[in-house]
Amino acid sequence: MSDEKRKLLAASPLFFTFFSVLTGLLVGALVLLISGYSPLKAYHVIIDGIFSRPSYIVYTVIYSTPLIMTGLSVAFAFRTGLFNIGAEGQFIMGALGAALAGAFLHLPPVLHAIVAALAGIAAAAVWGGIAGFLKARFGVNEVIATIMLNWTALYLNNFIVTLPSIKRTATNATAFILDSARIEILPLWKVSEAGRTWRAMHPFWHDIFRTPFNAGILVALFLAFFCWWILNRTTLGYELRAVGHNADCSEHTGINVKARMISSMAIAGGLAGAAGALHVLGWTRQAAELAAMEGLGFDGIAVALIGGSSPIGCIPAGLLFGALKYGGSKLQFALRAPIEVVNIVIGSIIFFVAMPKLLRIIRRWLEPKKRQGGDSHAA
Repeated sequence: MSDEKRKLLAASPLFFTFFSVLTGLLVGALVLLISGYSPLKAYHVIIDGIFSRPSYIVYTVIYSTPLIMTGLSVAFAFRTGLFNIGAEGQFIMGALGAALAGAFLHLPPVLHAIVAALAGIAAAAVWGGIAGFLKARFGVNEVIATIMLNWTALYLNNFIVTLPSIKRTATNATAFILDSARIEILPLWKVSEAGRTWRAMHPFWHDIFRTPFNAGILVALFLAFFCWWILNRTTLGYELRAVGHNADCSEHTGINVKARMISSMAIAGGLAGAAGALHVLGWTRQAAELAAMEGLGFDGIAVALIGGSSPIGCIPAGLLFGALKYGGSKLQFALRAPIEVVNIVIGSIIFFVAMPKLLRIIRRWLEPKKRQGGDSHAA
């Protein structure tokens, strides 16, 4: 490989991401070693907890699905010059909207799931659009607005799900969504004659049938490519990126900057709302009273950073994040190692992803030494 190609590779975002992931794993190994645990055994447990059984792989995908979509929410806002800290609150509103529509509307299967998902997406899009409106109309920083809206969403959710006409008896959660609103892929196959035959003959399928595998991952993949298409192949996407790059210049070219700010935050909110809606329709089947933030929206910030703020990059980043979260949960049972080690690994990865300049400084510092070494050998 030529020196020019090496330099191009070293300067690529993909190289920085791989370097950051590797560095995060090394930092996690060091923490485990200091804590008295074997890094090799710990990482073996994590890998085994992801890939050793078909059901583990399915659960990893289920864990990753909302992370991909909240990552898309944050990444979309990043690409348009906005910082969406409000994916957590938008996730809550999406989950609440889908839970209410799924439990109290009576519609045919498939149509009911679509309507419930759209109800959650619409609620979250409005929630995100509020932050966009406040910034466009009154100049309120979107970071401040979305942080406040996160807490408003949490307490609004807690108020609504505990209303006597909404909550399930003896619980602080909504009624379960109706079966017609569920998006699980396997239930019909489980009860069919063919499904029973496959379960009896193939342990692989029997293990998968025990999981709540659902259509959420398919929607997440579609939304990732849809966001990429909007940003790179449409006039709306060009205008959104132009506003993010230089709002003043965009305004002089005739772009309605205020409208585009609202549109960007509404789309970002809808993406986070899709995560909440599909999480309810595919897995939890209810919205519950929350003692604190669940964190899936905040984790989306990490996914967007690891994915380089690219819609397509959020797919592997979300899968990596979900795999570490799910596989890392096995550490406590297998080694009695603290689950916080996984959070340290993730934090280290994010730390190095956010510091590409440090790598450039190190590379520039090493280049003169290489030249000096080459000159001395030539002499």
